[in-house]
Amino acid sequence: MKRSVLGVLVDACDYTDATQQIIEAAEHRQPFAGTAVAVHAIMESWTDPALCQQLNSFDLVAPDGQPVRWALNLLHDAHLRDRVYGPDLVVRVLAEAARSGLPVYFYGSTRGTVDRVARAMIRKYPTLVVAGCEPSKFRGAAPGEAEEIARRITRSGARILLVGLGCPRQERFVYAMRPLLPMPVLAVGAAFAYLAGDLRTPPMWMQRHALEWVWRLALEPRRLWRRYVLANPAFLALLGAQKARMWRADPPPPAGRPPRNFSI
Repeated sequence: MKRSVLGVLVDACDYTDATQQIIEAAEHRQPFAGTAVAVHAIMESWTDPALCQQLNSFDLVAPDGQPVRWALNLLHDAHLRDRVYGPDLVVRVLAEAARSGLPVYFYGSTRGTVDRVARAMIRKYPTLVVAGCEPSKFRGAAPGEAEEIARRITRSGARILLVGLGCPRQERFVYAMRPLLPMPVLAVGAAFAYLAGDLRTPPMWMQRHALEWVWRLALEPRRLWRRYVLANPAFLALLGAQKARMWRADPPPPAGRPPRNFSI
């Protein structure tokens, strides 16, 4: 069930429910857009109404960050006991894909990272079928290129597409590709970097207490300081305003047409 967190409709779901939705869509060859959002995605959507509209059209928006889980519990009595952490969700989806014989396609990041992810997951799940690996081109899509990418992925035999382009690029990509692909398209954030071994996973105690941002900031201070030092306090202030009903945080309607400009 979807609930508004600063206007973004987030699913009050757990790992089992999220994984089941993705696998069922893959088995039935249904278009499906999914992502797992942390504070960064919520704040990007708050400042960009078009992005918020796109997210609100997704089939699945899982609570990745602990603060997003806490927000669902605080605002809507969701009683969620755990978040749906992106890298862990990817591992669960791949385990089910391997068991069910559903080929997967990795799209995004660099050639080295995406290849390392594929090799690592095949070692972990020997029956996993990787239909293809394609790195990001780090540029905007040319006219007709989305359709070309969709044809390439469909011809590969893939039944699940995992997209690691970083927020909000990956959400815009997923939104644009959803109507073109008969399969789940899942934005996975930094999951490729973690699963490939490019990023070290923070200790569990930091994850439980919503301190993962401190870990990431220590690893990449120049790139991430604005995201965490500015966005986190703003999120807490807006969350307080929504809880106090000083602000209704009504979600905007879902977007109606694919974006003209998005990155691939």
